[in-house]
Amino acid sequence: MGNHNAYILCLHLFSFLVLLTACDVAGTQVVQSSSHHQNHHSRYRQVGLSKLFVFGDSYADTGNNPKSVAKSWHEPYGITFPGRPTGRWSDGRVLTDYVASFIGIKSPIAYKWIKFGPKLLSNGINFAYGGTGVFNTLAPQPNMTTQINFFQKIIQTGVYSKRDLDSSLALVSLAGNDYGAYNARSGTAQRIHEMGVKKVAVTTLQPLGCLPQNTLLSYYRHCNATQNMAVNFHNFLLKQAVQQLNNEVKNSTFLLDLHSAFMSVFKKRNSSGNVKFSNPLQPCCVGMDASNSCGSTDQLSGKKKYRVCKHPKAAFFWDLLHPSQAGWHAVSLVLHSSFNKLYS
Repeated sequence: MGNHNAYILCLHLFSFLVLLTACDVAGTQVVQSSSHHQNHHSRYRQVGLSKLFVFGDSYADTGNNPKSVAKSWHEPYGITFPGRPTGRWSDGRVLTDYVASFIGIKSPIAYKWIKFGPKLLSNGINFAYGGTGVFNTLAPQPNMTTQINFFQKIIQTGVYSKRDLDSSLALVSLAGNDYGAYNARSGTAQRIHEMGVKKVAVTTLQPLGCLPQNTLLSYYRHCNATQNMAVNFHNFLLKQAVQQLNNEVKNSTFLLDLHSAFMSVFKKRNSSGNVKFSNPLQPCCVGMDASNSCGSTDQLSGKKKYRVCKHPKAAFFWDLLHPSQAGWHAVSLVLHSSFNKLYS
């Protein structure tokens, strides 16, 4: 991915943010710190956040991808939590679960399940689909434009009141699928439609050059510096776009700095002076050969074509792309003060 592509993506993301905040939004800045969030649930509820609406990709998806095609619905995904596959791209909880926990609510229901009743919508809705992005990507699932269209149709039914929207937080997860699409073909910009919520949190790009799929050739020892330089450029433009937006619509959006959080966890040491994850770049679940991946099975015999590490809780990455529950938990602790700043 070149700097030109990063620039194009940030322009379209900025357009998306402008539309996203058209209905008097409030809130934010880039921050990070480490502390546990469990003791602050009541505080967040007191300031009025009671719903979470999620848009994005596999870092936030909690079960929208079709069972027929997504490995996230196959073993060994979900082995740590809840003990079976739930469509999350991890062995357990993902970013959405931790953001919901931060504001003191249960994780919002995945969009595909809302047909089972309005009572399931009380905590919001997760529209995120694994493999998607701001543009159309290689995954034939609803991109962010379509996800927001889904949300607009829900709003038009009257299931959520203005008061509900005023007490909601929107999480926008951008894990880099647009860049993967650019590497395979030129991307097509998609107009992002308006969505009105009170507060908006947007993730920076994580260090893509540190994902296991990009560190494999170094035996999971070294990040790809070229890819990380491109990510840094993207995040620089993103921060500028958010600052400009907040100048136009005061305190409208804040960044969840996944990049800094990931890098902080990679270097973090415990009380004994040892790094928390002995080799944070090495994934826990991998395919047995280059033609297979985590969750792959033989189509005829059903035999497993993957292997899982002995201690998933000791691995930062679950598979070649996604953090484990332990990884997300560590990242969430670093991001905690983002929410403190939101209400300061």
